[in-house]
Amino acid sequence: MARTSQAAPLGDTDPFTPTPESPVRVRARDMPADMHFEPHRHAWGQLAYCASGVIQVSVHAPAAAAAYIVPPSRAVWIAPGALHAVAVLEAAAFRTLYIDPSVVPAVGANCRVMAVTPLLRELVSALDPVGGPPPGPARMAALTGLVLDEIARAESLALGVPLPGPTSDKRLRALCQAVLDAPGRYATLHDWAADSGASERTLARLFHAQFAMGFAQWRRQAVLAHALPRLARGEPVGQVAAGSGYASDSAFSAMFKTAMGQPPSWFIGKNTA
Repeated sequence: MARTSQAAPLGDTDPFTPTPESPVRVRARDMPADMHFEPHRHAWGQLAYCASGVIQVSVHAPAAAAAYIVPPSRAVWIAPGALHAVAVLEAAAFRTLYIDPSVVPAVGANCRVMAVTPLLRELVSALDPVGGPPPGPARMAALTGLVLDEIARAESLALGVPLPGPTSDKRLRALCQAVLDAPGRYATLHDWAADSGASERTLARLFHAQFAMGFAQWRRQAVLAHALPRLARGEPVGQVAAGSGYASDSAFSAMFKTAMGQPPSWFIGKNTA
């Protein structure tokens, strides 16, 4: 049974609320699988990543939306004011940075998935030392500057699955949901079109109009969203590849490494600290 947490806005006196004087705050939480945070928004920016486990951050927008998968070594940047929800796909050691709008980097106007460098990971630990005293003002200022610089420089990763909004063409909405439910069912838009009630040409046009990308690129994002939690649970690469619609482990691994920067074997069993 899914566990839901209603995310209440932080108050002005909450210790996690960032301010211009203390622009970066860190919060560490261990969250069980199936935990959900209902759609909410913050006035500040938020960087969320997992030291272990996998989460999904869904960003809502009137015309379109996106689901971002966040495995270990990756983070999602949530822009100030963005309406978003969080679902824990595999038990996660969740780390969140709250960043005051006055210091949000220029690249922070849009949500994105980014790589977590070893330096950024250690900076987060230094901001919130387990069992140790909090950093003093001078050290906090130095750590804050480095954190903001790492966020501004971080490599963006194509781990978001753009989703059609409620006013989008119903044939596109139905097809996207079908692919998300079973991305390995078919490999080509031609095969998916046969079940959709629309021509391949029509669906291709809808994909480009809605997402500014072709179906093959969009499906790769859906495959990654499907594969990452399975790998985190410890499923063998061959089994995940077959379930993702790939005829060979090598083809799946090549696609995966291109997108993630690491082979799929690196992510196996990453749901535990």
